Amino acid sequence: MAAPFVDLSVHHAPRGASDRIALGFTKTLRWVADTFFAERYGHRAVVLETVAAVPGMVGATINHLRCLRRMCDDRGWIKTLMDEAENERMHLMTFVEICQPTWYERAVIIGVQWLFYLAFFALYLVSSRTAHRVVGYFEEEAVISYTHYLAEIDEGRSENGPAPQIAKRYWGLADDATLRDVVLVVRADEAHHRDVNHGYANELAGAPIGAIAPCPPHQAIEPSWKQAA
Repeated sequence: MAAPFVDLSVHHAPRGASDRIALGFTKTLRWVADTFFAERYGHRAVVLETVAAVPGMVGATINHLRCLRRMCDDRGWIKTLMDEAENERMHLMTFVEICQPTWYERAVIIGVQWLFYLAFFALYLVSSRTAHRVVGYFEEEAVISYTHYLAEIDEGRSENGPAPQIAKRYWGLADDATLRDVVLVVRADEAHHRDVNHGYANELAGAPIGAIAPCPPHQAIEPSWKQAA
């Protein structure tokens, strides 16, 4: 399949203390992930996608409640953030099929998810601008990680096995799609989230939103009970 276009050069240069805090926090987590997982990109994806699916849900919840209190329009933010959370969850479900997490990784997921949820919820209440900038930087790092994963596959260090069925349905991939095809579409998703969240942070800071990458196409996934019917 043709690779979805992803601008790998995008990086938001920090402006002010809020952006520097967001970038520093992101770089710290990147160091932890690199230390813990090294080049085990499949396992890295399983754990990190459980964290990546949190910000969209937090942002959607807080904006939903804020709009109810103020009786105002959300300007499309709630659905965009909910879609982002769902998309990240589908990344997780895909990589669980590719690389089964160990019991230790499952324990890490439980602990890290609670800590990150509470921390990000508090951050969003204090400064939604900083919270969206954190996600923008997170997604910059995700694009880099998936680019490295592609290199691992292309150079033969990671097996390019068949794509899971759930990925074929969700992204509309061909029947003979491979892991490389999956990584390409996941990277495109992350680039879109990167641009959306940097755009939201810019808007909250009163700066130009900037260009937003087009959202890659996704297929609706029916609940498992419907598939079994």
